[in-house]
Amino acid sequence: MKLAATGLALAAFVGSGAEVERSGEDGLAERAHDLARRVLIVDTHIDAPYRLHRSPFDLGGSSPDREFDHPRAEQGGLDVAFMSIYTPAAAGAEARALADMLIDHVEALARHHPAKFAVATCTDDVEALTSRGLVALALGMENGSPLAQWQAPQKPSLEHFVERGIRYVTLAHSVSNEYSDSSYDDDERWQGLSPLGAALVGELNASGVMIDISHLSDRAAWQVLELSQAPVIASHSSLRRFVPGFARNMTDEMLAALAAQGGVLQINFGSGFVTAQARRWQERRSAAFQAEFGDESPPVEARRAFMEAYIAEHPYPFATIDDVLDHIDHAVAVGGIDHVGIGSDFDGVGDTLPNGLKDVASYPRLIEGMLRRGYDVDAIAKIAGLNAIRVWRDVEAFASEQGSPPRCRHGSAGEAG
Repeated sequence: MKLAATGLALAAFVGSGAEVERSGEDGLAERAHDLARRVLIVDTHIDAPYRLHRSPFDLGGSSPDREFDHPRAEQGGLDVAFMSIYTPAAAGAEARALADMLIDHVEALARHHPAKFAVATCTDDVEALTSRGLVALALGMENGSPLAQWQAPQKPSLEHFVERGIRYVTLAHSVSNEYSDSSYDDDERWQGLSPLGAALVGELNASGVMIDISHLSDRAAWQVLELSQAPVIASHSSLRRFVPGFARNMTDEMLAALAAQGGVLQINFGSGFVTAQARRWQERRSAAFQAEFGDESPPVEARRAFMEAYIAEHPYPFATIDDVLDHIDHAVAVGGIDHVGIGSDFDGVGDTLPNGLKDVASYPRLIEGMLRRGYDVDAIAKIAGLNAIRVWRDVEAFASEQGSPPRCRHGSAGEAG
């Protein structure tokens, strides 16, 4: 049985690293699987809800077309899956309703499979649920636009979504929005955060909601780091050092500042996030698509035919587990072992995942790679999940000091609702 161990000594949770270090290379894969069963694994970005919205599946059973389902989560040792409540920029005024619908999907999944899943709304919930062998489904809002949609006489949107369980907010997504400029948008209309976005930083701090700087422009990310009084996360980013010019990834300077503030970088697995070769392939494919179709939006069949023909002629250069491990190694070197974690982007990056890291059953392979590179058990436990839980708990503690204790459904603070 796993324990969240957020308040326990690491040694009590994962055991001594000495037995792994003494055992050498023999049976390393088996030991990695054993560690995956013993350490807390937290993935801060899985895009299952939006895919459920577009094409319903029962993720309580085997869903081969998806990258997250319960059988593979159990196989991979996944304990806490942050479900991405993603709303595209085009949602506009419908963003709040769509976000509510996606949360409904997550709650329905837990309701239909009470022996497999439960929604976690605080770190005490995580401890309570994982000790019972359940996969804890936490909620992160990807794109803050639903927070700007007010529907009188309903409650203000931030309070509404805090009550529904949102525990991190990615301020923007693919384009600049009401709160922040986006790393993907050349039109940096706010030159960082908008006045509304700057105010939202304080409101999120006071509400016990983690602030996520993935997807933000550099200026916006730096402003969040300057304004936030609680630790900040990057829920699914990697390092720009390995993919020069790719603004969705973090620079070494940003990582150092994030770590100095107590935050954590959750490494994205997408090949285009971890190797320059894969990123260049995607840029060349986009250019070829533009040359073929111009500014038109072709029918689905024409788009699919183009993609299949392009891939047949130009095979995609999938990254490897070692490429992901290179990011982890460098992030540890720059930010320290307490400031690195996992934010896979499963179900969110299409068919670009590295060989060997194709779904939530794959975490033991990543752990095996860390063992091969000399990480001890305590270090692996931190990267696998304890760093993310520590930041979440720190954010809860800050909000408690402001008079807003954690709102839990299952843990010791559960009376708050």
